[in-house]
Amino acid sequence: MAIDGTWWLGPRIEVRDLFAREHEETMALLRVLSDEEWQWPTGCPGWRVRDIAGHVLGDHLNRLARSRDRYPDGPRPRSEEPFPSFIDRLNEEWVATTRAWSTRMLVDLLGHVGPQIVEHWRTVDLDALGEPVTWAGPDPAPVWLDAARDLTEYWTHQQQIRDATGRPGFTQPEVVHTVLDTFLRALPYTLRDVPAAEGTRLLFTVTGPGGGDWSCVYRRGGWMVERAGAQRPDAAVELDADTTWRLCTRGITPDEAARRGSRHGDVHLTGTALTVLSVIR
Repeated sequence: MAIDGTWWLGPRIEVRDLFAREHEETMALLRVLSDEEWQWPTGCPGWRVRDIAGHVLGDHLNRLARSRDRYPDGPRPRSEEPFPSFIDRLNEEWVATTRAWSTRMLVDLLGHVGPQIVEHWRTVDLDALGEPVTWAGPDPAPVWLDAARDLTEYWTHQQQIRDATGRPGFTQPEVVHTVLDTFLRALPYTLRDVPAAEGTRLLFTVTGPGGGDWSCVYRRGGWMVERAGAQRPDAAVELDADTTWRLCTRGITPDEAARRGSRHGDVHLTGTALTVLSVIR
């Protein structure tokens, strides 16, 4: 169950065992890339495969510094700089730095730092309050959601490299389900400005391997998410798993997702649900 004050986020997601698998899959992928493939463009505008790898390394280092080591002097937004702009600037500055490094260096450094990330997440109190997960709300979030957020970011970047190089995805059903379960915890925040009667229910169904049903219910003056279906929802959205993760990371637009799937019931609810975003933008 969610801890007091975060009831709308739904039950805890357990991701600790998946960090090792994700790291192993990423390293195996990077080690077989050709010199040419490292330079191929990706779905991240302006970033090549090597830039994605450099970005993941930066994420690892920042996580260890601020969360494991409690280092107090990390980067901060400039005066009046919006948080998404700060993140974009930080990412671009870091990636520009890593472009001076060889791909062998990137692989060696990721191979050294990645296991430390795995170990870090094994040591934390998942039920404590930690950093905000901004796409789920501005307040401190339970550490389990922070961990799940990190896992989904690493997974998404691995998929972007696989897409760019024409390789099949890391899409075992249990992995995909955990990723989608995390992404869809953004639904209550997505719907926060949609007023509704008590008990109004939106059903979000993801079809295919790794899919499932998630309900977003209006209770106690706000929306909350449940891992459950509903027989008579007031609104319903149905997408396949590939469409859902790409929508949540804005690999495709809400309009494209709507064309690929189906929706029924309250059009304001379904239209707003399709703006779900589970990354910082």
